[in-house]
Amino acid sequence: MCGITGYLWTSGKRPPTQQTVDRMTDRLVHRGPDGRGVHRIEHDDGSGIALGHRRLSIIDLDSGHQPMTNEDRTVWITFNGEIYNYRELRDGLESRGHQFRTNSDTETIVHLYEEYGDDCVAHLRGMFAFAIWDDRKRRLLLARDRMGQKPLVYFQTDDRLIFASELKSILAAGDVPSEIRPQAIDEYFLYGYIPHPGTIYQNICKLPPAHIATWQNGRFSVRQYWKPDQVPDANASPESLREDLRDALDESVRLRLRSDVPLGSFLSGGIDSTIITGCMQSQSQSTVQSYSIGFADPRYDESEFAAEAAVHLGTQHHRMMVQPDSLDVLDKLVQHFDEPFGDSSAVPTYYLSELTRQHLTVAMTGDGGDELFCGYDRYPTIDATKRFDALPAAIRRLVTGPWVGLIPGRSEKSIGRRLRHRLRLLGRPLEERYLNWATGSPPSMRRQIYRDDFSASIDGEASEAFVANLMSMTSGMTPGMTPGMTPGIRAMRTDAGSYLPCDLLAKVDITSMAHSLECRSPFLDHHVVEAAYRIPFDQLSQSNRVKPFLTDTFPQHLTDRLKNRSKMGFSVPLDRWFRGDLRDYSRDCLLASDATCHQFLSVDAIENLLNEHDDGAWNHGGRIWSLMFFESWGQFAKQDQAVEAA
Repeated sequence: MCGITGYLWTSGKRPPTQQTVDRMTDRLVHRGPDGRGVHRIEHDDGSGIALGHRRLSIIDLDSGHQPMTNEDRTVWITFNGEIYNYRELRDGLESRGHQFRTNSDTETIVHLYEEYGDDCVAHLRGMFAFAIWDDRKRRLLLARDRMGQKPLVYFQTDDRLIFASELKSILAAGDVPSEIRPQAIDEYFLYGYIPHPGTIYQNICKLPPAHIATWQNGRFSVRQYWKPDQVPDANASPESLREDLRDALDESVRLRLRSDVPLGSFLSGGIDSTIITGCMQSQSQSTVQSYSIGFADPRYDESEFAAEAAVHLGTQHHRMMVQPDSLDVLDKLVQHFDEPFGDSSAVPTYYLSELTRQHLTVAMTGDGGDELFCGYDRYPTIDATKRFDALPAAIRRLVTGPWVGLIPGRSEKSIGRRLRHRLRLLGRPLEERYLNWATGSPPSMRRQIYRDDFSASIDGEASEAFVANLMSMTSGMTPGMTPGMTPGIRAMRTDAGSYLPCDLLAKVDITSMAHSLECRSPFLDHHVVEAAYRIPFDQLSQSNRVKPFLTDTFPQHLTDRLKNRSKMGFSVPLDRWFRGDLRDYSRDCLLASDATCHQFLSVDAIENLLNEHDDGAWNHGGRIWSLMFFESWGQFAKQDQAVEAA
């Protein structure tokens, strides 16, 4: 795993200094502490490109240095990620006459590009973000992996294109405006993250998953290169579907066991991580090293289940009990994420990565299992609404009519309030229902905390369009027209294109890279994803069972108790933190006269929210964490920009 950066300029643009390129590269040192490289090409017309790379050595430790080139030095690459099928690809390329100087997966991409051009990405199995400069054509290719495991951000104008693994590297160029994009703030408070292709900054973008971008002669374009078949196969037998999934996942794990450094697994005792660890152990010639963390609060402690899984699978298990220093870790997370990020599970993921990196350089994870195999309660919940939608229109209007507003109850835990809310949702289109269940932050709720002038400057519906469009485009058809595309399937596909890459994978990448740890996710191999997409919803969701298709496919890796344990989630006790140790700090931070968030948010609304949480009327722990992260990011960004300007 590595960090990449680059600066392309046209003949009319003043080239960046070598000091600038070095600064951009070294801002990514945490992603690649084992080595650095910079290559600069300048043409007679004054145009050119500089490529930077920070290396975390995983494969071919001695000769895999970057930026790397082909035999005649006309094609250059800076690459972040791992290509797991590089050996198989290399054999095919050598049979076509390509000559290799290293044993690295990076060089394989260079020769694939020579052979297939932009279509080289179709041959790759792995996680990646890379840039290839073709000096003959004076053409740049940027690419990001199918599921969005590795990040790639860019800034583009008529006379320059700057790209990097992280925003901090682009900002280090010194000539990139850092103007905040107001709509991004609304997106953040809606989703807890800022969805692609946007970032917190006005003119810096994220390359979406499964996309490539090209630049040539001043023309920049972005296109999607992979889109799996969305529709389940209703004609396939359960046995054949299980066999296909078993073969795909076993192969995915086998390929991801390739490493020249120590490798282990994250093991929470949940179904996904336990199955991945079990597949590892069954294919490994040595005992797998597994890792978990535990918390003193039993509501958030999975260590008992992790220990049970480790004994069952026969791993060498390592557990660390932690008492999170929430203030310290918040500051560290803000420094690494570069933009607001509201998912508090980044805290335990950060600690787990820190523990694991003390022993290993590579860890397997169970990421993607929930989105592929119906791991969230919201999937069967939203799928059940199809029965309501099948009722006559007159009955639907009656059930969701104006009388619903008369149902009493205002407190968070009030049964009446919850019933009123759900009945109103049933009267809305599927996309709006799902958006509410997935985020819980409709425009009216978000606007309560906004200043009036800020509220007037944004469009709440535009923020919601990211997920709403993904769901509406699922297969391009409606459930009634496409057999198998039930509301539950459509919700899962939507999460795979939004929550998974923008929240979960971003979190794992940033927190693991903060400790120079590489995380590999076998469920996210595109062959596994395509096998999972063939499974009908009624096989993925069954009453009183958790992920039945997955557990029936890999029963040998799970104890009876682990097969049916409810999902706990990887979280921290925010409700208790903000009524206890962090109560005064959160108030001092969010209500301070110089708080940066007051440019956008109402001080009175923030204070009211803190009071409601403090009184126990509502659990606003997640919202307070989002506010704290937003304010801490604002303060850090202001200080960082002042340093860069100096």
